[in-house]
Amino acid sequence: MSGEQVSLSPRRGGLARRMRKYSLQIGIVGVAFFIWVLFLIGSPRTFLRRDIYAAFMSSTPYFALMAIPLTLVIIAGEIDLSFPSIMAFGMTAFDVVFLTTHSVWLGFLACLAAGVLAGWLNGIIVVKIGVPSLVATIGTQFFWRGVVMVVTNGQGLGLTPVRETFLYPLLVGRIGGFFPAQFLWTIAFALVVWFFLNRHRFGAHVYLTGDNLESARLMGVNVHRTKILTFAAVGFAAAFAGFVVSEDVLFFWPTLGEGYMLNTLASVYLGGTSVFGGTGTVFGTFVASFIIGAINAGIVAAGLTGFWTNVIYGLIVVTSVSLQTVVSRRMR
Repeated sequence: MSGEQVSLSPRRGGLARRMRKYSLQIGIVGVAFFIWVLFLIGSPRTFLRRDIYAAFMSSTPYFALMAIPLTLVIIAGEIDLSFPSIMAFGMTAFDVVFLTTHSVWLGFLACLAAGVLAGWLNGIIVVKIGVPSLVATIGTQFFWRGVVMVVTNGQGLGLTPVRETFLYPLLVGRIGGFFPAQFLWTIAFALVVWFFLNRHRFGAHVYLTGDNLESARLMGVNVHRTKILTFAAVGFAAAFAGFVVSEDVLFFWPTLGEGYMLNTLASVYLGGTSVFGGTGTVFGTFVASFIIGAINAGIVAAGLTGFWTNVIYGLIVVTSVSLQTVVSRRMR
């Protein structure tokens, strides 16, 4: 018996270490399962039909695409609040180039380039000039939205020509008649960001920068470049998400992006990313995005008004950050 206990103890120890290592991921999966069970009990007719899950996979990517790279910015110890306006700014670049060249593909490339430029400028303002990221990105949020309104004169643009190109089925088509393409793109984004965060030197630099800035510098990490790249990634993702949203409805509104900030931030913080930097997972953000995406449908299915959605999103953000603060104090 004692031999069996000795042989099993290393396995138990290894399991315990793995449980501690992946505690954030296990926790968010547990939360997702618990909420799903609540919705299933509260409204079985809605949550036992596959149509509701197709709807989640169609709409959740609109903000999940941005929440995933935003995780990098917050792990690095910064914040970006300008991404809703960058969504519209990218589509404004598409608008200008498309109307000039009549090429959907050139417009699409211009959209992505504009997003990267906006994100890169955010990074420059924060790390080179030294403006706190909260202040800087609030400012650029208004600036990019103002640029959109000035250039478009507040007028939208129909995107019917996009439907005639390969971009339409590629980005918002249905795979197998059920899976929305934007859901698969969200998985692709998550895998790419996960790889760079967990299997590449860049990810180690992001964690080090957010955990201890001075230690990262002493270890030779180029913290300025690291932070600028994370902001540029958010800009790219915001422009891409803006194109996907506009393409799905075949129209670009200059107000594009408004209403996505709260659920994007809630996805990141609910997923376990620390507001203090240095901690977070892409997997947690990915799962949390679909929890957030399900909340609105769950509220309506439960018979409550849609006004409860913002209440719950705000509660999630405040509760997540509060718990992180308490845990951080106890660990000191």
